[in-house]
Amino acid sequence: MNEILEPGMIVTHPAAPEWGEGQVQSRIGTRITVNFTEGGKQVIDGSRVMLRILRRDDL
Repeated sequence: MNEILEPGMIVTHPAAPEWGEGQVQSRIGTRITVNFTEGGKQVIDGSRVMLRILRRDDL
């Protein structure tokens, strides 16, 4: 599912709900950079973590 992530999408990290909502900054292969409201910028290994898509900010 992470393969459909694009910059601008809003996601949450299932194991770190305290990070709040995050906006996808980039996705290169399985490496996903997300800027979370409470957790700051995080680089996620998409082969190990399935981010939950909340919405697209550009819609």
